[in-house]
Amino acid sequence: MPFNSRPQKGLTVFRTRHWFILGAALLALLGSLVTARPGTAAEGRPYTNPVKAQKGADPWLEYYNGNYYLVTTSFTGELTMRKSPTLAGLNTAPSVQVWSDNTSSRNWNMWAPEIHFFNGKWYLYYSAGPRDSACCDDQRTHVLESSGSDPMGPYTHKNTFTGSNLDPNGWLIDASVLKHNNKLYLVGSGSAGGSKQSLVIAPLSNPYTLASNNFTVISSPTLSWETQGGTVNEGPEPLYRNGRTFLIYSASACWGPDYKLGQLELTGSDPLLASSWTKKQTPVFQRSDANSVYGPGHNGFFTSPDGTENWIVYHANDAAGDGCDNGRTTRAQKFTWNADGTPNFGTPARLGTTMAGPSGETATTPNAYTIVNRNSGKCLDVNGGSSADGANIFQWTCNGGANQKWRIEDRADDTSRLVNVATGKVADIADCSTADGADVRQWSWLNNNCQKFRMVYTGGDYVRIVSAATNKVMDVANCGTANGNDVRQWSWLNNNCQQWRLQPTTA
Repeated sequence: MPFNSRPQKGLTVFRTRHWFILGAALLALLGSLVTARPGTAAEGRPYTNPVKAQKGADPWLEYYNGNYYLVTTSFTGELTMRKSPTLAGLNTAPSVQVWSDNTSSRNWNMWAPEIHFFNGKWYLYYSAGPRDSACCDDQRTHVLESSGSDPMGPYTHKNTFTGSNLDPNGWLIDASVLKHNNKLYLVGSGSAGGSKQSLVIAPLSNPYTLASNNFTVISSPTLSWETQGGTVNEGPEPLYRNGRTFLIYSASACWGPDYKLGQLELTGSDPLLASSWTKKQTPVFQRSDANSVYGPGHNGFFTSPDGTENWIVYHANDAAGDGCDNGRTTRAQKFTWNADGTPNFGTPARLGTTMAGPSGETATTPNAYTIVNRNSGKCLDVNGGSSADGANIFQWTCNGGANQKWRIEDRADDTSRLVNVATGKVADIADCSTADGADVRQWSWLNNNCQKFRMVYTGGDYVRIVSAATNKVMDVANCGTANGNDVRQWSWLNNNCQQWRLQPTTA
């Protein structure tokens, strides 16, 4: 019945209608205010630490164009990068080789890689030395330049930084880039004028060229918590907020449980002067025996996809006796800010604790991949989903079947194994043959190099899949485009039939 059908109660009806309309308007207004309030975006996909369990030391993480990109220390002559639309997905994302080097002076012990975006290109900074020398007095800092705006490259070597006053003979590790008043500065860890391993800085004329070869020491390890097990300041990482500039750095011995983070703040006007930096007298992030986290350090920073949250990425050990090696794992967690405007990193979280990921994540977390040929657009497929050893692997129209889904599992040696979701068996070079044309099939896991592959980035979101045993690549026979065309190994010819896209999916 209409509200106004009872004239004898017209006044009551009018008031009731009036308050109903006014209340609805107020509710709508309040709803719009709630949704407009910053920081109320949906929590990200659940994740647990570690974010990366294999080769997880010295992590650097960027969120760019809908994906996270993670690069870490390798200790070898190759650098790999992981890419995922969610933080949780980095745990199972493929480790793709983005750089390797045959130059004898810089092709081993690749440490502490970082990527920075300047003028439409990415620059990858890392430390490395000669393969055949004793570790690690010959470590130098190098910089690569991307061909375009893809964080995975391809990259070319652009320069080696050598400070004329660094001991011995230009030793410099853990480089990062500081931005201040539209100028760039290289910050890193080294020794100048006989100092202990300290934080040093020099001006840059562009992302790959020093404006001066003389470095200034801006922090030396003098406090008791900076000298536990080793007298070290290293891994300086800039952090900016509300016009303030901080350098968060690692202190004490990386091989001990008391490796931790300290803080400098730029309180003067010239970053090249040690007097412009003020050191916090206590550490800002350190071990948690209660959470079984030891030696947390060498961090980086990133922002949530919606821009409302600040996050720290770092490495740590899960036992006090663990060392400065590949046992360290990559971890991440959200941090806040103190009332005085300084960062509050809290306590490092226990491994295995489920937490909300960065706010604004919308993608589903992938845990498997389809492998799509660049030439044919068809998927790597186990014939009929057979579970038999020796079942053929060929290409077929992508149909979402489990026999076209693969887990690309990192073996912690710069290689991966390709595990078929339907069968649980792995891609294998038949009989470990080194010949062009040898078949790619599935087989039970034997943990040999004929079942291990390197994913090597070729650009345009494609990789070549290289056998660790033969150094030959997965190839669609005769560049065929038909269903059932065989996949085999062949010498690298740099054609589209030998390139594959790793397409995220769920098992």
